[in-house]
This record gives sequence, C-alpha cells and structure tokens, in this order.
Amino acid sequence: MRRQTNIVMQYYRQLNRHFGDLHWWPAESPVEVVIGAVLTQNTNWSNVEKAICNLDARGCLRAEAILALPKLELEQLIRPSGYFRLKAARLRRVMEWYSRHEKASPPPFRQVSDQTLREELLGINGVGPETADSILLYALGRPVFVVDTYTRRIAQRHKLLNETQCRDYHELQKYFMERVPPEIALYNQYHALIVATGKHFCGPEPKCAQCPLRRYLPLGTR
Repeated sequence: MRRQTNIVMQYYRQLNRHFGDLHWWPAESPVEVVIGAVLTQNTNWSNVEKAICNLDARGCLRAEAILALPKLELEQLIRPSGYFRLKAARLRRVMEWYSRHEKASPPPFRQVSDQTLREELLGINGVGPETADSILLYALGRPVFVVDTYTRRIAQRHKLLNETQCRDYHELQKYFMERVPPEIALYNQYHALIVATGKHFCGPEPKCAQCPLRRYLPLGTR
C-alpha cells in the first residue's frame, strides 16, 4: 500500500508541476456547477458553456428559475449541449432535488451525509456515478473522488489495476480514495489534472513520449 500510495501521489505532484493550478470547476455558483454536471454528459465542455450562457442570458442560473421555465423553452436554451430533450427532463429532476435541499433550514445540505446525498442523486433517473460525484465534490464541497474516462484510461495504461477493476467505477474510485488524502481541494485539482492529461496526452491515440507521466509507464510501453 505504501509503495502504491507514493506512486499515486507522485503522479499528482508530477502533473501539478506540469499543469499548475487549473481552477476547475469553472462556475460562479454551486447551482451552476450542478447544471454543468448534468449538461456535460455525452458532449464537450464548449457546448455546455454555450448552453449555460443561454440560461444566464435568460436569468436562469437558479434552480427555481429553471423549474419555472416552460418545457420547450428550456429545451431550446440547452440545445447546444446535445440530447436537449432528454437533458431538459433530467435537469428538471435534478433541480427539483437541489431546490428541496436549498430550501432546508438550517443550513441547506449540511445536515445530510455524503452517502445519503449520493444515494439520492443516483436515485434520480439519468444521474450516474460520475455526475453524482461531480455534484458532490464541485458543487457541495464533499471529499468524493470523481472518476471518468480519462481516469480509467490512465489507470489501464499504467496498470494501476487489472482490466476488470479499471472498468468498475467504484473499484477505481476506491483505489484513489484509499491512496489520496480526503481533502476537497486536492481531489478537485487531482481530477482536473487527470482530465488535462487525458485531453493533451492520453487520448485514444496516446502521446506517451510527451506525457509528463511517461517515466511511470510500465517497461515496454514507454
């Protein structure tokens, strides 16, 4: 465990030196993070930004404002994010959940455990583990490590776990959470660094020779 802990944190330090502070998630409020987490499913962030700008121009970066929008208008506002009819229905369900907690007193969300909030989110039709954990970490400030395609790809190529474990969201999440101190800012930055690495170096066609993690690749794959 100690050797693996050192490796995982060495990855973090190496990536942090390379990329610096990435200031992710880019949002002005927790509810904007929640909106982004829902809309970013199956699309790239530039499309999500267009949809968020549409909502902002309409004064709808609040849960109650989104819930007050007519169905067709909400669909058109978020159209740039793709699958807009499906996402509009999903966003309404998540905003209903958010609004219930936001109105709680006192204080909103804080009386509810991480596990309970996660189970509630996963109980919403269309919300999977990555979306739920993104909301928990980035919007609600809970120490939950977010796993995504980039995390899985890096773990597979570096053989941190076997193929079956890398494909299992919870196995991969457990691996990181057992080896990275449960600090919100650390989880935030680490996930952002993994995303940056995936985008710049560890895509479907990897650029291993330029990757800051090249030295850690198993022999024969560098």
